[in-house]
Amino acid sequence: MRPANIITAIADILAGVAISGYLINISLDTLSLDFILPVACLCLATIGLYGGGVVFNDVFDAELDKIERPERPIPGGVISKTQAIILGSYLFLVGILAAFSVGGLTGYSGWLAVAITISCLVYDKWGKHQQLLGPLNMGLCRGLNLLLGISIVSNALETYWWMGIIPIFYIAAVTNISRGEVHGGSIKSLKLTAWIYAAVYGTMTVLAILHNRIYTAAPFIILFAVMINLPLFKAMKNPIGPNIGKAVKGGIIALVVMNAAWVAAFATLPYALVVLLLLPISMILGKLFAVT
Repeated sequence: MRPANIITAIADILAGVAISGYLINISLDTLSLDFILPVACLCLATIGLYGGGVVFNDVFDAELDKIERPERPIPGGVISKTQAIILGSYLFLVGILAAFSVGGLTGYSGWLAVAITISCLVYDKWGKHQQLLGPLNMGLCRGLNLLLGISIVSNALETYWWMGIIPIFYIAAVTNISRGEVHGGSIKSLKLTAWIYAAVYGTMTVLAILHNRIYTAAPFIILFAVMINLPLFKAMKNPIGPNIGKAVKGGIIALVVMNAAWVAAFATLPYALVVLLLLPISMILGKLFAVT
């Protein structure tokens, strides 16, 4: 289920909630169950959706993993393919039902969860094998996840739907280099990812300025840029499999900081720091469980 990655998916939801304006005029004094429950349900939804997606990734890759990733649970005999299918299906079901509990059948959240499920399965079965559409397909899963958080306020989704495009290109850039984890990558591919990374944190900076929160968001944006570029530049110098793997892992874990930056740009510093607290949790889990 990639627990470290799931933490980053929760950060997506919290960033989306901040972008939606849901946190405006909310303080510790005004917190209530009615406020917390929809956020908790969307967090539960993304746990199910992300978990289901990576479980089915291993299901569809089971035969290939016998050769390239024998340490994974299915080829390693820890769990059977049938058991994995049942687990993945259950996780998707939990994710979809939790999302529909926010807004019901007439809201956006549940249908976004359905779209994420379809996008995950398309990527797991077909998309990952496509040179151009594969990375974009993977990015779409993450972009829809950010929109899932924004959907907590329906009107906000109609205003900020375009924000989902940014993680699409960012994750597409990460996915673009991930194909070199086993046999090594190319300098050209790594440079393309570096340019996309620059466009992403450049866009974040512009939006923070437009919201008059650049001084609040700047430390988060800088930390994000450092976390993704250090392992990427190391991989550029020596594009062997292990270095590529570290660059991919850095790009995934740094999503927590990216989301904290969004919160800082759209909400307040305390909320951004709460999201940033997910980073050490994700990093610890990243040492205990596989990230890629």
